Amino acid sequence: MARTAPSAPPKLGLRERKKIQTRRAIRGAAHRLFEEQGYDATPVDQIAEAADVSPSTVFRYFPTKEDIVLTDEYDPFVVAALRERPLDEPPVTSLRHALVGLMHQYAGDGREEMLTRLRLIRQVPALRARMGESLAGTGELLGEVLAERSGRAPDDFEVRVVVAAVLGALREALFFWFEDRRAEDGGAEDGGVEDGRLEDGRLEDGRLEDMEKHIDRALEVLARGLTL
Repeated sequence: MARTAPSAPPKLGLRERKKIQTRRAIRGAAHRLFEEQGYDATPVDQIAEAADVSPSTVFRYFPTKEDIVLTDEYDPFVVAALRERPLDEPPVTSLRHALVGLMHQYAGDGREEMLTRLRLIRQVPALRARMGESLAGTGELLGEVLAERSGRAPDDFEVRVVVAAVLGALREALFFWFEDRRAEDGGAEDGGVEDGRLEDGRLEDGRLEDMEKHIDRALEVLARGLTL
């Protein structure tokens, strides 16, 4: 059975749009400061001042400084894209198409922000350590939609295993990409950056495409049944 009448993603209300604007303002201010003076050297109160909000507002939207870098607003779009996949398609295949397709679709306007986030995650150990935890919310949403598509409960054991496998594959794809980039840069640990200051220059589009290919390849490994 295939989808024949795609449904549009639900429109966001004014309150939710304002929340997104505030999150983006905080994130944008943080990224500018991280680039100028380094991640570790940038306190939250300075980010709040640059974003013209209070420190308590920053923590209301981002419980930790790491969350400013690791969280985004893409989850609802991933869920909507997944719901549009054919119902008779294997779940990992559906996730593969939804995730990679969304990366291409939404990387346009947010490309610079995405590259900044990737550079920070690559260079700051604390961010890499928090990646798994930050994916927990995404995992819950993916579990809900996979359960909906398969007629199972969100806490069904097999649903949880599929979601955990996908999130693990995504994390390993990014780590592999980080290591590959480091090797091309001459093997220097995080490019020689010790304080989380962004490296000079931009990551070329080719490097972002390499990351997308690693993610697609990781999910392909899952889709074919973990054979080697």
